[in-house]
Amino acid sequence: MNLNEHTVDRVVRIILGLALIWFGFFQMMGGWGLVVGFVGFIPLITGAIGWCPLYSVFKINTRGNS
Repeated sequence: MNLNEHTVDRVVRIILGLALIWFGFFQMMGGWGLVVGFVGFIPLITGAIGWCPLYSVFKINTRGNS
């Protein structure tokens, strides 16, 4: 598993993930709130570890030459 996300990409994913989690769990009500909240964990986790499985499938690397 090689890292395939640039630092800016990772920061944006982490911020987006936290925003979705906060919005889904604390601002929305009902089932959609849970869905949005749990979906927020996807960009949060991929940003935290620096590896995106979809990037690997489509051979995308925003990290550069590494």
